[in-house]
Order: sequence, then structure tokens, then C-alpha cells
Amino acid sequence: MAMIEAKAVETSSVDTKQLGAVMSDGRRGGFRHFLGRHPVILIGISVLLIFMLIAAASPHLLPDPARLDPSQRLRPPSWQNWFGTDHLGRSVLSRTLNGTSISLAAGTLVMVLTTVFGVLFGLLSGFFRRLDGILMRFMDGVMAIPGILLAIALMSLFGSSLQNVVVAITIVEVPRMARVVRSCVLVLRDQPYVEAAITLGTRVPRLLLRDILPNIAAPVLVQATYVFAAAMVVESVLSFLGAGTPPTIPSWGNMLAEGRQYLQRAPWIAAFPGVFLALLILTVNVLGDALRDALDPKLSRRRN
Repeated sequence: MAMIEAKAVETSSVDTKQLGAVMSDGRRGGFRHFLGRHPVILIGISVLLIFMLIAAASPHLLPDPARLDPSQRLRPPSWQNWFGTDHLGRSVLSRTLNGTSISLAAGTLVMVLTTVFGVLFGLLSGFFRRLDGILMRFMDGVMAIPGILLAIALMSLFGSSLQNVVVAITIVEVPRMARVVRSCVLVLRDQPYVEAAITLGTRVPRLLLRDILPNIAAPVLVQATYVFAAAMVVESVLSFLGAGTPPTIPSWGNMLAEGRQYLQRAPWIAAFPGVFLALLILTVNVLGDALRDALDPKLSRRRN
């Protein structure tokens, strides 16, 4: 979590012109050329698409992850059960692959909600000086509380469900997105074209949406990838601690919590969901780093 939060500071250096060039290249059919110049982005997107395909296909191709078979309990990986079975005879393969949809759903929903509210609060705080002190002090207060503890407290109030997990993680992540957006807006607010638009009487909503928001799209995009990874980490931690998704839902955090009791006898129960979780988070973080490097003007000048 600390590493993910530290990277947020670096996103303010992302060049919005680079993002515009990428988008224009895509309209001209040059998006493949952009991916060819940045193969790490291509690999990251490909792996992420594979996880999405697994999440979409596993409920239809694999047996019910909740199906019990006590006669097959704690069986090691074999041709019949590739990932083995757990202490209740359930297929670890089916539960692991079905758990992909839980992590992706939590990460996607948190990323979307965090981006919407973070951009809104960041725009208001960065553009309106009177609101800046109020909003940022509130954000600082939320950030002063450790994210996991705040999420656990919110879950104890709302109860265990995927929807409540998404709400709790969103509250934790919004201040980080808002601070990134605010730092970008503070820079853009004093630019000549913004001052000229204000002088010409451009309405504030139109100014924010037309002149400022497109110019902060690149850092928001990069920060959103870190939020996506952080959301999956927090969701797994909450489920591992028993404060996340209910035990009846096959999430990776729940599987890790159940498998820790059988690490010596049946390590595969926790090993496979742990590997999948680590691989997915690594993929998203690497993709975020690659996007930041591709859109960073300093690195672009060095490559040129």
C-alpha cells in the first residue's frame, strides 16, 4: 500500500500532450505503433484481458465452486483436480478462477467510483481557493487514519458484502485521487489560456470540463491503475481478516484465510489463490508504471 501511495506523487509529472498524441495515433490507426514502442503496456493489457476472460468463462466452464464432496477432501493436485481440493472437498481450481471475478469487480468498481469523486473533489479544491482549505483538511483527516483500519471500521458498521467492501475501499482511496487532481489543477489554473478564458467570461463548468479536465486525463489514468491494484489488495486483506466478502463467496482473501490452517498438510489451498492475486496485482502495477513512463515528458525526451 505504501508503495502504491508513493507512486501517486509521481503521476503529476505526466504529460497530457503525450496522452493526446496517443489518442490521435489511435484514431489514425497508429495505436498498434504505440504499443509496439511500449511492449510492456501490450503485455500488461494482454495479461489483464486473460484474467477478464477467465472471470467471464469460469462460471460457465467449471463446476459450482460451492459444491461439497467430503469424500474428496484435501486431495492434492491431480489430473482429476488440477489444483486439488480443500477441507470440504471443493475444487480449488473452480474457487480460484471464480474468485478472479470478485477481485476484478471490486477493483473496477472502486477505480470508477474513486475516479469520479476524486476528480470532482480535486477540481473543486484546486480551482476554488475558498473550498481548497475545507476539502483538503477533510481529505487529510481521512488519510490520517490507516486505510485498512478505516475500511474495517466501515465494514463493521455496514456489514459484510461486496457492495459494502467497494464503498469502504472507495472512501479510503478518494483522498489520494483528489490530491493528485488538485496538484494538477493548481498548475493549470495559472496558465495563460485559463486566465484568458476567465477574462472572456467563460462559465466555470465549461472551463473545468473543456479546458482543464482534458489536460489532467493522463495523470488520472495512471493514478486509476494504482487505485485498481490497491483496491484488490484491500479487498483481499479484508476478506482474509473476516471483514470483507462473506465466506460463502469464493474470493481469494477468503481462500487464503481458510488455507492458512492447512499450510503444512494441504498448502495448495492457499498457494494457488495467492499466486493468482500476486500475478494480477503485479500486472496492474507494471501496467501503471509503463503508462506513466510512456506519458512522462522527461523520459520521452531521454528516449528521443
